[in-house]
Formats: sequence, C-alpha cells, structure tokens
Amino acid sequence: MNLTLLIATTLLVVTLVLSVACYRLLLAARRDVRALNAHRIAAHSAIQKSRMDLLEVRNRARLLEDTVSGGASAVEKVHKAISNTTFGLIDHFSRDEEFRESARKARKTHDQTSETIYKTVRTTNKALHILADTLIIGKAEKRIATQQPSGRSNQDRSD
Repeated sequence: MNLTLLIATTLLVVTLVLSVACYRLLLAARRDVRALNAHRIAAHSAIQKSRMDLLEVRNRARLLEDTVSGGASAVEKVHKAISNTTFGLIDHFSRDEEFRESARKARKTHDQTSETIYKTVRTTNKALHILADTLIIGKAEKRIATQQPSGRSNQDRSD
C-alpha cells in the first residue's frame, strides 16, 4: 500500500508539474499571439494609411480640376452677360446702321474668340489633370503597390 501511495503521489506531482509547464506555455503562446496580432494590425494600418493618402491626393486633384472648370464657367457666364448687355445696348440705341453692322461683326468675332478661349482653358485644365494623374498619382500607386506591409524588402525576407 505504501508503494501505491508513493506512485500516486509521484503521479500527482508529475501531473502538477506538467500542468504548471503547460500553463506557462499557454501564457507564452497567448503573449506571442497578441504580439503577432499587434504587428498584423500595425501593418494593415500602414497599408490603409497609404491607401487613404493616395485617395486624398486623388480627391484634391479632382477638386482642383472641378474648381478651375467651375471658375472658368462662372467667369464665362459673367463675361457673356456683360458682352450681351454691351452689344445689346449698342444695337438698341445706335442710330447709325453702319455702326450697328460693325458692332454685330465685332460681337460675332468677340463671341467666337471668347468661346474658344474658355474651351481652351477647360481642355488645358483637363489635360493637366490627366498629366498629373499619370505622373504623380500613377507613381504613388506603383510605390504603394510595391511596398511590403512591414516595411521590409523581399531580400530581407529571404534571409
């Protein structure tokens, strides 16, 4: 009976020691999982920040393009209103038919020229936006796409 008690006690002590060891391993594994998860979240956050920065650049470029285009349209409308008023008054109050005809020709030339100028402003604005998108935003997209999430290069990972 003494031998059975000794074996039972030994098994109990071994079980207790193994349980403590398993518990410590469990705590260490949980700590490592938390650290790994924190690194994963940080890497994901860096990727999201890069994406948000790129999106902000795109939105600012679009806002700038829309602002220039809208500003050109507003100026064009004011210009047309002033032009129509001026030429309308000349046409209405002028008594000299030759002067009226000359003013109508000047109005036609003026309207064609101003329409061409405003169209050129909008076309140039769009072309500059496309160029900026190709040069600046395209390069930024490539840089973000080739970046590694943790900031390490492929060569570092193979070591």
